[in-house]
Amino acid sequence: MDDQAKPVISYDDFCKLDLRVAKITAVSDHPNADKLLILEIDLGTEQRRIIAGLKEHCPPESLLGKNIVVVTNLQPRKMRGLESNAMLLAASYMDGDERKVVVITPDAQIPPGAEVS
Repeated sequence: MDDQAKPVISYDDFCKLDLRVAKITAVSDHPNADKLLILEIDLGTEQRRIIAGLKEHCPPESLLGKNIVVVTNLQPRKMRGLESNAMLLAASYMDGDERKVVVITPDAQIPPGAEVS
């Protein structure tokens, strides 16, 4: 965990986040970055692209077909020339000298687009 505490936010601020379940439909290497992956996701009513720094933590084949939790209402962001249109949720921790990253997934089959609250 980060040593610096993040500010407390109000419930109303939390409610501004649009968290949804998404299914990863394709995974590829980012052509301009060694640590980034391009994830194509299905949100039920639309398809989007996420650029994520997961390459050294998750084999691409382990992500394909997974349901994940994403923030859908973040402003799009360019990452090494490609636009990312959501952000996936992941937990990270130190295991000795190695940083581990675990993508947050629902523990049951949920349709893409389901709201997370």
